[in-house]
Amino acid sequence: MGKLDGRVVLVTGAARGQGEQEARLFREEGAEVVVGDVLDEQGKALAEEIGALYIHLDVSQESDWRRAAQAVVEEYGRVDGLVNNAGILRFNSLLDTPLDEFMQIVNVNQVGCFLGIRTVAPVLSDGGTIVNTASYTGVTGMAGVGAYAASKHAILGLTRVAALELAPRGIRVNAMCPGAVDTAMSNPAVLDPSADGEEASRGLDRFYRKVVPLGRIGRPEEVAALALFLTSADSSYITGQPFVIDGGWLAGVSVI
Repeated sequence: MGKLDGRVVLVTGAARGQGEQEARLFREEGAEVVVGDVLDEQGKALAEEIGALYIHLDVSQESDWRRAAQAVVEEYGRVDGLVNNAGILRFNSLLDTPLDEFMQIVNVNQVGCFLGIRTVAPVLSDGGTIVNTASYTGVTGMAGVGAYAASKHAILGLTRVAALELAPRGIRVNAMCPGAVDTAMSNPAVLDPSADGEEASRGLDRFYRKVVPLGRIGRPEEVAALALFLTSADSSYITGQPFVIDGGWLAGVSVI
């Protein structure tokens, strides 16, 4: 018996990284998984490999969300879960951030999450779940990622309001707040076939050993396990909460 047997779950940004691991784990746990992404070639390949449905989904576009929700209902008759995973990151100081860059990040991270909740919740089964991907930077500051941090702070607000408004239907809404995770967002080397991705990962471990109490960067499989917990009955009495998964980074810095 899988923890998600009989459930239908849509995961955005699922072609690679955290979303890919979430899609794989959810499928292993018995869910019918819908892979949503703009990376069509990778998304279709993953869906074929794990026996899922692929849908082209630009989370910043309302029309894409409407088509996605309709396609899922037509294919499976219902939707039981949504993981708003899709997101982008740009590094820039606040004073050097152009407005179009700020809005691009907001449109994908914040508006995408809002549109996902607003579009999917009306067709979500009573007792369903929504998991929003916020960030470590959604609960604290970090220089150089102002637009990203602002969008992730906003996701926590959306999560809490949605949890309150959807609670009468038994729909639970929670947020994950990952720290640094070894995906293309933190480790672009994984996108370069000529690069040594494993060595790049070891380099990240060496770097984060200085700031993360557990001494390494996080793995996407670990974030996927948290997403599974928040999507399954294991978290049946939890809603409206942020869950930090950062190796202890937020706890503070040791000076000894």
